[in-house]
Amino acid sequence: MKQIAWLYHYYDESTGPFQNLSDLPSQEAEQVLNDLRQRNKGFASKRSADYLDICRGLEAKARELFIIKGGKPSRACPHYMTLGECPWLLDWYPRGKSLQITIEQFDPASISFTYGDLFPTMRYKDGKPYRNQVYTWDEIIDVIDKFGMPQEWNANGDKGPERYIEVQIWDDKPLINMIGY
Repeated sequence: MKQIAWLYHYYDESTGPFQNLSDLPSQEAEQVLNDLRQRNKGFASKRSADYLDICRGLEAKARELFIIKGGKPSRACPHYMTLGECPWLLDWYPRGKSLQITIEQFDPASISFTYGDLFPTMRYKDGKPYRNQVYTWDEIIDVIDKFGMPQEWNANGDKGPERYIEVQIWDDKPLINMIGY
C-alpha cells in the first residue's frame, strides 16, 4: 500500500495561511517586516536587515533550478510547506496554526523540494551533497532513502540546520480555497 505524503503549512492565526512577503512590492514587504521587528512578533521579527534581498535571490535561484529539472512554476516566488509534520514550527508564530494537504493535490511540475530550509540549503558551505540542490518529488524520495527525514534525526536542531524537508509550492490553484483569492 502506498503511504500518503502530507504537506504541512505553518502560519500565524492573525495573518492566515500562505502569506508571503515576496509577493509584496519591495517597500511594502520591508514595511511589514519592520512592523514585525518593532512588535518583536514571532520568528520573523529576528530576521536580518538584508533578509528580503537574500530571500528573493534564493527564491529566484530555486525557481531557475526547478525549471532546469522540468518544473513549470506559475508563481515568481513559492509558498512554503514541509514534507511531514514539524510541530515545533508552531513556535515561530505568536498564535501558530497549521494545515495539511496531501501531496496528491499538486501537479508534480508545480512543487520542488529542498533538504532543509531554503536558506541554509543554498548558503551553507559544508560539502553536504544536498546543498545548493532543488529536487523533484522522485528525487527527494531518493534523498530521504539515503539521509532520512531531518525531523527524525535532527528534531532538536543540534546536528545542523536541516530540521525538515521544505516544499516550494509554485502554483496557487491547489491553495485557492485556503488563500482566499
